[in-house]
Amino acid sequence: MRLRLLLSESLRSLTANLSTTVAATMTVLIGMFLLGLFIALGTWVVSWSNHVKKEVIVKVYFAPDSTDAQIRSVNTTLDGEPRFVKHVDFVSKEEALARMQKRYPQLVKNLAGNPLPATLEVTPTHAEFADDIERSLIPHPPGVDRINYGKKTANRIISVATVIEVVFISAVIILLIAATLLIANTIRLSIFARRREIEVMKLVGATNWFVRGPFMLEGLLCGLVGAFAAVVLLLLGKEIAMPKILGHFTTSDDVRALSFWLNALILLLVGLLLGAAGSGLTLRRFLRV
Repeated sequence: MRLRLLLSESLRSLTANLSTTVAATMTVLIGMFLLGLFIALGTWVVSWSNHVKKEVIVKVYFAPDSTDAQIRSVNTTLDGEPRFVKHVDFVSKEEALARMQKRYPQLVKNLAGNPLPATLEVTPTHAEFADDIERSLIPHPPGVDRINYGKKTANRIISVATVIEVVFISAVIILLIAATLLIANTIRLSIFARRREIEVMKLVGATNWFVRGPFMLEGLLCGLVGAFAAVVLLLLGKEIAMPKILGHFTTSDDVRALSFWLNALILLLVGLLLGAAGSGLTLRRFLRV
């Protein structure tokens, strides 16, 4: 019975203050549409940065006169660093030459011998640990000629990836705060127009939650409708615009944005929470009678 009363009061207020209702719903729509876009773009960029960081590999090159025992010793040393080392792959001189012939056949076409060294390719658990792997082999063990992982390039990749992640998290937080404030300000107009009604309800003994209920339900409905409309717009963009945009990019299969339907679920939940929070926070000052 009480729920039916709350729902009827909310619907009456929404239809009576149609312009405010539309404004609140459009505010949620714009905020959730921007948030959905940023989640999709941000998760794709973070996925791309993680893919690039996975390509940071420390290469340990051995001298031409190195022995199998020396190579096994270095391999054992690296395997003993599970915090830094994900796995170690041995590339023989013959395999290195076969790779070169496949990738750059013109460079090795007239070679008299095989100048390429045996190599250990070390994949770090995180790209940031490449420096630690290099330091663990200093001074160089017997048989090791040099160590290389493109230090400058790797550090630049790690720095860019860190900046991307910080910017993504910061932007999402700013969008959520901005959307909450916009919704609160919009709903405040509706509440302000009914402040006398609220004061009378308080004076006759209505509890804070009885007064707050219809307004929070209004916020929930506005948030749900606005978020649903944003999801529809994002779906249209996904089906119409995305194929044309992605046609100009070539990326790995493991680079992908967050699932659209999971993104949609997040937007619906956030829209509901923002609508209720905006109403509840705005109503607090009017309940002090």
